Amino acid sequence: MDSFRVSVNGVVYTEAAEILKPGDPFSGPIENIAPWNFKFLAALMFIVTSLSLSENFTVMLVTFRFKQLRQPLNYIIVNLSVADFLVSLIGGTISFLTNAKGYFFMGPWACVLEGFAVTFFGIVALWSLAVLAFERFFVICRPLGNIRLRGKHAALGLVFVWTFSFIWTIPPALGWSSYTVSKIGTTCEPNWYSGDYYDHTYIITFFTTCFILPLGVIIVSYGKLMRKLRKVSDTQGRLGSTRKPERQVTRMVIVMILAFLICWTPYAAFSIVVTICPTIHLDPRLAAVPAFFSKTATVYNPIIYVFMNKQFRKCLIQLFNCNGSAMDMNLNQTTDRGPMTAESNEGEMSAIAAHITISNNITEKAEEEQSQQSSFAQLPIPENKVCPM
Repeated sequence: MDSFRVSVNGVVYTEAAEILKPGDPFSGPIENIAPWNFKFLAALMFIVTSLSLSENFTVMLVTFRFKQLRQPLNYIIVNLSVADFLVSLIGGTISFLTNAKGYFFMGPWACVLEGFAVTFFGIVALWSLAVLAFERFFVICRPLGNIRLRGKHAALGLVFVWTFSFIWTIPPALGWSSYTVSKIGTTCEPNWYSGDYYDHTYIITFFTTCFILPLGVIIVSYGKLMRKLRKVSDTQGRLGSTRKPERQVTRMVIVMILAFLICWTPYAAFSIVVTICPTIHLDPRLAAVPAFFSKTATVYNPIIYVFMNKQFRKCLIQLFNCNGSAMDMNLNQTTDRGPMTAESNEGEMSAIAAHITISNNITEKAEEEQSQQSSFAQLPIPENKVCPM
């Protein structure tokens, strides 16, 4: 009699081909969960997947259509949209179909595919947020002096994101831990439920490199950025300038960090809890909430990082108004006449950076003049010499 091995919630079973276990998620729904629960999850995934695909496709289309958006600082934003699009295309579609059916009817191979795709593209999106935070810090704070963000630097950031994410998501497909069916029986994820020490080492490493590390980059980068803006704003206050740019960036940073934490912290906390206590009893519906909630990030990421950008909104309006040709023509004419403004060339962050540079120059000149005046006041002037102006 033929047999095969399946992994269900971290436990490997050897099953006869003709006799399938009643609780096997590959053969039928979990008996103690009412069918309407799966229908609700299917409807939720349909809405989330549809919104995510349409939003992220719009981001890629508008960026491809308008040249002024294809700037180094926008590379990582487009990369974020690509990752979110692929998460929804593969993971969202499979999750919708399996929940509509009530169980993972596609078999173990599709389980590994969904588990790897959702984890890989999800971590790519996660690290894209971290690299985006670092690039904004790099553009505004200029930690390396006159070195600016160029296309080659942005490309290196993309290579790092995809390579690093692949390194830490491929091991379960090769034998270090595994991708298995979740407790709800309609999605697949890394095997948080295993009590094996070998699997625990992967989970701890994965949690450190793919949650704590990018979160640290985000907090440090935005923290330094805010300190820089506050310092410049205080200087401008003494010179009679406004604090409006600082308030705008502060709101943007707070929204970004809160969105990151709200989306990923429940799933990270759940993963750590079930890893530490694999025998803990959780209702399958409750255990499914963090994973499904984290997938909604693919919907609001484009809203926060793209649609809140003035330049992108202008291009989006032009696209839907069928005025893209006119806009490109105006752009070419502007380029022919002379250099573009900081905002149109590099985006809002570069405009803020340029504003900070100008403010710093004004401040330095004012301080230098004040220093020179005080120095001249202390110098004795001989009667037979004329003080130079």
